[in-house]
Amino acid sequence: MRDLLNKYCNYLLIEKGAAGNTLEAYGRDLSRYVSFLEKKGIVDPRSAVPETVVEFLVQIKGEGLSANSMNRSLAALRGFYKFLLQEKLVDQSPLANIELAKVWMRLPDTVSKEEMNLILSQPGEQTPLALRDSAMLELLYATGLRVSELAGLTMNSINWQVGFLTVMGKGSKERVVPIGKTAYDSVRRYVDEARPKLVKSKTTDVLFLNRFGSVFTRQGLWKIIIHYAQKAGLQKNVHPHTFRHSF
Repeated sequence: MRDLLNKYCNYLLIEKGAAGNTLEAYGRDLSRYVSFLEKKGIVDPRSAVPETVVEFLVQIKGEGLSANSMNRSLAALRGFYKFLLQEKLVDQSPLANIELAKVWMRLPDTVSKEEMNLILSQPGEQTPLALRDSAMLELLYATGLRVSELAGLTMNSINWQVGFLTVMGKGSKERVVPIGKTAYDSVRRYVDEARPKLVKSKTTDVLFLNRFGSVFTRQGLWKIIIHYAQKAGLQKNVHPHTFRHSF
């Protein structure tokens, strides 16, 4: 695998004229990925599946990488597999439907990290509804999901073993989104301790349930977010998209 990595780096340098700092960053990101594969006993790039790549992304996200660094790593991986496709060394890329948190421009109503942490701490109590709300807020912040996507999550949307969501977005386009440890732990606790107390019908597979055991409306989720922003004492115009702008 490392000979392929060296070949790709030479390609970037000679064919693409990559700048030294770009080449160094990509080489470092990809070397970390190859080391990850080697520890899993994967030596053939065709053996890496989407779950393998997501597991790698979840691991480096847990190491505290910024959204910029995470997206650079994803860009490096996409470029590497595009090169392997061109060289006919793989039949398909395992990254086709993988998405990370978008790096957004700072907007006037974007809250700071400290303010966001204050919102996330508001549910506080250990009641079923508080555990649910905490899980929803953490998940919104960790993934940048749209509120409609959060409402549409089911019990089958989460891969608990690796730690990622399968999300059905606009245009019925499916994508894979790493969760991160804090959000994962919060959602896991909600599912284990709180959701069973909110379920009214054993046939529902909706992940987040309202107090009546039904699926949330967008307005219902919006009211919860506003409630905790006000409880935190924020004067800014906090709305669901604030979470998508606050990575």
